[in-house]
Amino acid sequence: MRSSTSLAIGLTLTTAVVLAAAQSAPVKQDVEGIRNFTKVDATVACAGATDPTAIAGLKQLGYRSIVNLRLATEDGAAIDDSRAAAEAVRIRFIHLPFDGSAPDPKVADAFLAAVTDPANQPVFINCGSANRVGAMWLIKRMLVDHWDEARALEEAKLIGLRSDALQAFALKYVADHRGAR
Repeated sequence: MRSSTSLAIGLTLTTAVVLAAAQSAPVKQDVEGIRNFTKVDATVACAGATDPTAIAGLKQLGYRSIVNLRLATEDGAAIDDSRAAAEAVRIRFIHLPFDGSAPDPKVADAFLAAVTDPANQPVFINCGSANRVGAMWLIKRMLVDHWDEARALEEAKLIGLRSDALQAFALKYVADHRGAR
């Protein structure tokens, strides 16, 4: 009797741990008007190109702010339209233009401030494909959440990081700022 009870308790605990791990892993979702939507956790979603018409839906999903990393000159960026759509549904719109071909550490500084501010959470982060989002999220995971490089890289790549140059930028930024946080 005792061994079957212990086995049942052990299986229940194992199932709970597996379910908790599965629930905490980023989840890709199809959201109309949003490319490459990934729900990271209860307070963060990351994505690529987001049509301004999808922003009202983000409000319905509970997001308080949008951090947009697109350059205004990118084809389809629609920064002004996105800002207007966000303001119409009372979502804070934070535009941090991040040039993937010439990454600026000051943008990473501003990104960390924006995504760690509780007033901005839950936060939706986007760029064109989620490549730049993945790089910035890698920085956040390593510096703020103190994740190890392998784990942070795995998640960043799931989100959309594909560029070796952006990965190198992110890892250098982390190395340069590791003692500051």
